[in-house]
Parts: sequence; C-alpha cells; structure tokens
Amino acid sequence: MVDIPKEITETAHHHRAAVVWSVLSAEIERFAGDTGARMTIVDVGGGSGGFAVPLAELGHEVTVVEPSANALASLRRRAADAGVAERLTVFQVDADEMREVVEPESADLVLCHSVLEVIDDPDTALHALGSACKQGGAVSILVANRVAAVFGKALAGQFTSALEVLADAEGVVDGKDTIKRRFETATLTALIGASGLVTEQVHGVGVVGDLVPGSASGAEVGSGEELREFELATASRIPFRDMATQIHLLARKPIR
Repeated sequence: MVDIPKEITETAHHHRAAVVWSVLSAEIERFAGDTGARMTIVDVGGGSGGFAVPLAELGHEVTVVEPSANALASLRRRAADAGVAERLTVFQVDADEMREVVEPESADLVLCHSVLEVIDDPDTALHALGSACKQGGAVSILVANRVAAVFGKALAGQFTSALEVLADAEGVVDGKDTIKRRFETATLTALIGASGLVTEQVHGVGVVGDLVPGSASGAEVGSGEELREFELATASRIPFRDMATQIHLLARKPIR
C-alpha cells in the first residue's frame, strides 16, 4: 500500500483522515500498478492543501480549485515549505466554475471533500466533477451525514433540533446551521448515479470519534491509535458506516 503521509497521521484528528487516505492510497496503488505511474489530480474545495500537498509530496500533479484567498495563501506557504509548489496548479474559483479552468476528462482522480453541503447546486457540481474525470478515473466525495447530526443532537438532549434535522428536506435546522444540506447514504448514491458516475465504495468517517470525550485520548480510556484502528475497522460496516459524522464515497467514471 501507499504510505499515508506523515503530515496526516500526526494531526489531532488523524483517525478521520486515515479512513479517507486508506481509500485514496488503494486507488493510487491501483493506478500505479507495476509502473509507478503518477496521477493527475483535481482537488475541488482543496482549502489550505490538507490533501493536495501530501499528494504532491507523493509525486502527483495536483490542481486545486478553491474560492478562498486566505486558504490559498496558506496552501502556497505549505506547498513552498514542503518543496512541492511546482507540482501544484491553483485556481481561485468556486466549485461550480471549475469547468472554466479544468479541461474535460483531464484528471485521473478528482477530490470533492466537504463541498457539496455548502454550495447552491450539488447536482451541477457532480456533473462538473464527472466531466473533469477521465474515463476509468475515480471521484472521491466527502459530505456531512444527516443521520449522525440527528443522533448527535439527540444524545446531547437537543431533541427539538434533532427532530428538525430529521424532518427537514435538506437535513438542517433552518436559520441555525452553517451548511445548506446534509446527506444520507441512499440520497448521495442516487445523486452520484444521476451524474453518470458509478459508486464503488462507501465508508463512514468519524463513526464514534466525535462522540468520544476528550479524556478518551488518555491511557485510562484508550489511545488515539486505538481510536484510529476502531474507525478503520468500522468504516465500511453497516450500520456503523451509515452513522458516521461524514460519508465518504468513491465513484468511478465508466469507460465508454
């Protein structure tokens, strides 16, 4: 397997990143085969480069589409510090404008993490992701999970808010949420299918990580490594997968 970059494994929430990186690593290994080929990657909503920079460190060419000037400034500093600035191409545009800067069928792998829940039109964005992906290429999508939000609010005793999230068509509390929608596994896979992509894998990210009290990182309750191993073991298993804070999905563009 491709090693998970040290920059990711040492972060405070590496149990989250480990699940996504395990899927991406397998996809990179599948692509490389015996030749060690490098990928062309597009990271939509790439922020300050949490995925883009480590991927560039692995030798891949990465294009980042990100609307925030502050995030891109951080990305450029991080890339310069890592010595991979020449492998990164950056565009300061919204996700729904990516067709203007990314050539059709130019990417072996497209990332779209924590984007679909905040933009106006996820359907249009998904079609744009599919357009940017080469035939046979993969799209990695990470979204907020409605089920986890309902469960978390209920456990906190916020039953009215939990019921609002459960009943609302977009899975949010009107006027109180910072995102526009939450997804469930079934609704997300349906959207993916409508865009022409084929879902291959679904994983839960943060099955219990957000529910464990801060003391759980201590020796008495369990180590961060134990939490990471638990998250990896439960990420693809139903019902744990569908209860996680986020849903991670890997889809593929069919070869015509």
